[in-house]
Amino acid sequence: MSTEPRTLSEAILYFANPDVALKTMVDLRWPDGVHCPTCGRTDVKFLPTRRLWECKEKHPRKQFSAKVGTIFEDSPLGLDKWFCAIWMLANMKNGVSSYELHRSIGVTQKSAWFMLHRIRLAMKAGSFDKFDGTVEADETLIGGLAKNMHADKRKKIGPIGQVGKTIVMGVLQRGNEKSASRVRAKVIPSTRLATMRKVIHENVEPGSNLMTDEASAYKEMRREYKHQFVNHTLTYVRGMVHTNGIENFWSLLKRSLKGTYISVDPSHLHAYCDEQAFRFNERKESDGMRFRAVAGSVSGKRLTYKELIGYDEAALPA
Repeated sequence: MSTEPRTLSEAILYFANPDVALKTMVDLRWPDGVHCPTCGRTDVKFLPTRRLWECKEKHPRKQFSAKVGTIFEDSPLGLDKWFCAIWMLANMKNGVSSYELHRSIGVTQKSAWFMLHRIRLAMKAGSFDKFDGTVEADETLIGGLAKNMHADKRKKIGPIGQVGKTIVMGVLQRGNEKSASRVRAKVIPSTRLATMRKVIHENVEPGSNLMTDEASAYKEMRREYKHQFVNHTLTYVRGMVHTNGIENFWSLLKRSLKGTYISVDPSHLHAYCDEQAFRFNERKESDGMRFRAVAGSVSGKRLTYKELIGYDEAALPA
């Protein structure tokens, strides 16, 4: 296949060629030419038999692969499996469970779970501009009943876990003729004014139109934003004043959590929020462009298995 893939079946065939997979990785990571991830020099030599590069500068890590300094570092799996996993997670609207990935690409379920979390790290937005125009803000509760959890897990979750819920706050910039709406979601420890104000300050330009529900914490925002709210005990829409956009995102997030992942440890919920936000924000793009957006964001990010599980082997896979 000479042209870039447009579907999952085409991607499997396309990246099965290790030379094609490596070229794709090099083009995405080093569009201006390969350089040493340790010292930054471009004076490097490719060693084709080992599929490594060697830096002319003398230092302990002068030989390096395309995986070094990325989410793939230290992974024994080939780029063909990684790229297929990225394609699946980026393009399946309800996500991909580790059990489905392990059956699809032939790795263990434990490896698949670790792979998916590393890919979610690549999906996480880096630096970004604050939202402006008309912005919706809302929070939702994620999780099950604490009485259904093991006592040890209830203790680890803390105060929020006593009622079996984790709080997620989101902000959504409404779209216009030029661009689609965009969202960011974040796990927060409480719905206190200081906590919610911090999230809005970090993500929304002062002076923007801020649409919320009737929660009292938002009413303090009127000093810095053009704040309007809708009282959900009376109505859900009052002209252009509503939070339907962010509530639609909550329904997408909860559908993937309940239908695909089923059991998500609260300590990992932030990663699933990043995953769903990525797909929402890139929903107008083609499958190939979504793949390239993730595969092009793997550099400078690292997640070890011990970091992921927090040294807790009882962390639940999903």
